[in-house]
Amino acid sequence: MRSLKSNIKLINFYPPYLFSGISLRSVAKDFTKISVQMKMRWYNRNLVGTHFGGSLYSMCDPFYMFILMEHLGKDYIVWDKAAAIRFRKPGLGTVHATFEISPAAIAEIKAKVDETGKGDFTFHTNVYNEHSDVVAEVEKVVYVRRKQKKAV
Repeated sequence: MRSLKSNIKLINFYPPYLFSGISLRSVAKDFTKISVQMKMRWYNRNLVGTHFGGSLYSMCDPFYMFILMEHLGKDYIVWDKAAAIRFRKPGLGTVHATFEISPAAIAEIKAKVDETGKGDFTFHTNVYNEHSDVVAEVEKVVYVRRKQKKAV
C-alpha cells in the first residue's frame, strides 16, 4: 500500500474538494506542513455572495489527521474527534489555510500515546483571505490511540 504522502495530491480530485474549488497549494517534503486554498466560484458562494461556511470548514477538515497518520504509521489509530470554526470576516476571493505539526510535536504525541495508550490533541489554524485578513479561526481535536496487538 502506498503512503498517504505519495497520494496526497489526489485529494484535488476528491469530489467534495473538486466541486468546492478546494485545492492543495503546497506540501512540505517531510509532510509536516500542508497548505490549501479555495477560489471563489459561483458554485461555492452562499446567498450573500461570500464563501459558504461549510466549504470553509471542509478545506480545513482532514489535514492534521493526515499529517499524524503519515508520521505515526499503521500501529496507531488516528481520528478527527472534534472541531470548531469561528467566522471572523466574510470570505471573499481566494482563501487559504496552512496546517503544520512540527517533528518535535509529533514525537511528543507519539511518546504520550506510547505511555498512556491514547490521547486527544488540539490544533489551531486560521483561514486567510488574499489580504492576509483572518476569515475564520479553526480548532481541531485529533484522537490518537495505539492499536492493540492481536493475540495469536
